[in-house]
Amino acid sequence: MTDGVKHIIAVASGKGGVGKSTVTANLALAMSAQGKRVGVLDADIYGPSQAQMFAVPADQKPKSDDGKTFDPIYAKGIQLMSMAFLVDQKTPMIWRGPMASGAFQQLLNQTRWDDLDYLFIDMPPGTGDIQLTMAQKVEVSGAVIVTTPQDIALLDAKRGIEMFRQVKVPVLGVVENMSLHTCSQCGHSEPIFGEGGGERIAQEYQTELLGQLPLALSIREQVDQGHPSVEAEPEGKVAEVFKKIAANIRENMENQDSGSGPEISFSE
Repeated sequence: MTDGVKHIIAVASGKGGVGKSTVTANLALAMSAQGKRVGVLDADIYGPSQAQMFAVPADQKPKSDDGKTFDPIYAKGIQLMSMAFLVDQKTPMIWRGPMASGAFQQLLNQTRWDDLDYLFIDMPPGTGDIQLTMAQKVEVSGAVIVTTPQDIALLDAKRGIEMFRQVKVPVLGVVENMSLHTCSQCGHSEPIFGEGGGERIAQEYQTELLGQLPLALSIREQVDQGHPSVEAEPEGKVAEVFKKIAANIRENMENQDSGSGPEISFSE
């Protein structure tokens, strides 16, 4: 296991644009609010976004006493590490897969994580080099798959689930984002991207639908401003969904730690 980290949770999606980074940031804050020590590793080397979501100033850089390891940056009670802290925001990462994978390993293993209960890894979209490196080199406790109800997104989400299953990483469940839109003017609700998709793939793969999040303007606005919903509206409906997802993950990990399983009894 990575030094200073008890549980590593990968937050992944088969494709981009489904809100995976927003889910990661809010999930980390929800877990922290439940009394756990939490970190976030932004593993999207080419398009890191956690720095903005946690309102980390552009000139704030991680400290390094020995020139080899980094202290994570603290924001909103969360320990953070991201490629965004090491390069200028406008610098494009024009790297081949092996270079990106190497950078991921350095960010993970050369960060001095401080006694974390949970490290959430905001994975890049897809099933490429970084995902494979993580599966081969990192002891991952479980994966959360983020999708929208749209059929195309569901196809890619299935590929993500299959990838984790092939590399023996437990899939903790599915988070369905943008599940229902409610008009702010008239109050009418409709499933713009389809409905029931998250539940269908959860049933197909014998995993759990961890939660459904609405397609809401406030979620986008809050995270763009560096104040994710769990922080901005801690008693709101969206925060409540994330708190339930975090509690579900925590219970799953505690069951793993205790080695609990079904009781088997024998009778004549």
